[in-house]
Amino acid sequence: MSGRIPREFIDELLVRVDIVDLIDSHVPLKKTGNNFVARCPFHTEKTPSFSVNQKKQFFYCFGCGASGNAISFLMDFSHLDFVEAVEDLAGFAGLEVPRESIEYHRPEQKKDDLKSLHALMEQAAAFYAEQLRASNEGKKAATYLKTRGVSGDCAGDFMLGYAPDEWKALATRFNQTLLLEAGLLVSSENGQLYDRFRGRIMFPIRDKRARIVGFGGRVLDNSLPKYLNSPETSLFHKGKEVYGLYELLQKNAKPQRILIVEGYMDVISLAQFGIHYAVAALGTAASQAHLDLLFRISSELVFCFDGDKAGREAAWRAMEPAFSSLKDGRQIRIMLLPQNHDPDSLVREEGVDRFIGRVQTAETLSEYFFGHFSKKLNLSEMEGRAQLVNKAKPYLDKLPESVFKEMMFARLKELSKWASLNALENAATLTPKQDPKQYRKIGRNQPQDSGRLSSARVAIALLVQNPGLAELVEQREIDWNGLDFSGAALFKNILQMIADKSPSNTAVLMECYRDTAEEKSIKALALLDAQVADDKVEAVFSDSLDRLLTQARETALTRLLNKGKTEGLDAQEKELLRKMLTAQNFGAK
Repeated sequence: MSGRIPREFIDELLVRVDIVDLIDSHVPLKKTGNNFVARCPFHTEKTPSFSVNQKKQFFYCFGCGASGNAISFLMDFSHLDFVEAVEDLAGFAGLEVPRESIEYHRPEQKKDDLKSLHALMEQAAAFYAEQLRASNEGKKAATYLKTRGVSGDCAGDFMLGYAPDEWKALATRFNQTLLLEAGLLVSSENGQLYDRFRGRIMFPIRDKRARIVGFGGRVLDNSLPKYLNSPETSLFHKGKEVYGLYELLQKNAKPQRILIVEGYMDVISLAQFGIHYAVAALGTAASQAHLDLLFRISSELVFCFDGDKAGREAAWRAMEPAFSSLKDGRQIRIMLLPQNHDPDSLVREEGVDRFIGRVQTAETLSEYFFGHFSKKLNLSEMEGRAQLVNKAKPYLDKLPESVFKEMMFARLKELSKWASLNALENAATLTPKQDPKQYRKIGRNQPQDSGRLSSARVAIALLVQNPGLAELVEQREIDWNGLDFSGAALFKNILQMIADKSPSNTAVLMECYRDTAEEKSIKALALLDAQVADDKVEAVFSDSLDRLLTQARETALTRLLNKGKTEGLDAQEKELLRKMLTAQNFGAK
């Protein structure tokens, strides 16, 4: 569907839906004190460490660190992207998602039109499945599948079918306008309509919500193209979908790893042998969108390529999206198969256990990456090491800021023997990793650096947890010029965000910071327990704010006075100092 979802609707949705009701519909919650608890749905545990705060409309797991608002929960729990999660949350609230029209784009497609297209795709899949079972042509396709070892149950799990070798098998049975929109009909130069898929085994492509969005078709002979996919449509975007993902999630919603193979039959053949964690990238190279989608489901991805030249080249092409997707906690392995083998033939020859062993011991991305250069370059020579730096560094620069990025640069420095190469020149200073233990300490009012929370930390945390407190700041005449304290930039940023967006609670404020540099800090502050009773929040915030501003003024005043004695002040600094001294003499806060 075209058009952006209005920010106002997302904010209203987060206010209307109680996160306790939403999560309780997926994971039974139990009231404990001010919070609701359960065993975490995102990792295995024996005792509940998953907590939902109704006031903040926020969830957090002390075991694995998962956290967020209602939208974040649906994204994590149901493996949805942001838009899909908003649509599901709107469905939970009984609302229809509005869209902003976008100039120069095609008109917004109505929700009823999309429903009609999804219904048509189901009908087409059912027709193809019936042809595979009942028609004379289909029996040939069924025989072919049996020779490939595909059982009837497996064919049913993947909804396999057969497209008759006819020009208008679909065109004479279903709405032609919808068939064109769904990519199942083709219009010739003279305006004649005919079926896109003819004489092919059909592989329905389902999204995470079980909806058929496209098809793949394979010929039974040696004619070309061997495989044919649905074109880009309003339902199907091959750069965002992978084959077999729905079937994988039906077997295991939280697989330890996902194996990325090259074709439909590889996915089906492996499933036939009980390996239910393989997907295929629909005849195209895996994109960053593919990897981000799969990383929401599993922290380990294994690329499986044929061992021939084409397979090795495909493995190297996967490096660019791979490096852009590797945040801390994610892992990619590369599995190159022996010559003249694909996953189907190898698992039949070696057996399931040996094949799984290959998957588990596949090269890590770091081993494969540096090994690739070591085989091609002479690292005993200065010229070879210089080429290594020039070729490897652009890839490493794509890595998100992380410990892994620092370690990869350290390895490059070691191999190149270039003493001036420093990972810190290419990576921003890392914040301490926010592991569950740190959050436990924050939750108990025990920060790492001291036994008492600073005025700044208390004030900013209370502001995040109670956006309405911004009114108390507005009531004070605060001259921010020259005021500097730990967290000052974030404090002013939050105040500006509240002024611009008027968030009604923590969940809405957090949504304003999704995918921003401040997101992690906002989450940490939302979790911080300042141990303040509800009826004391305004008083404690006001007191913390006053102490914070007083300390900041004193620090700024001291700095200006010292600079005036040693270096001298410019006109702007002199005016600022005059104002501060005047305010101090009048006892202004």
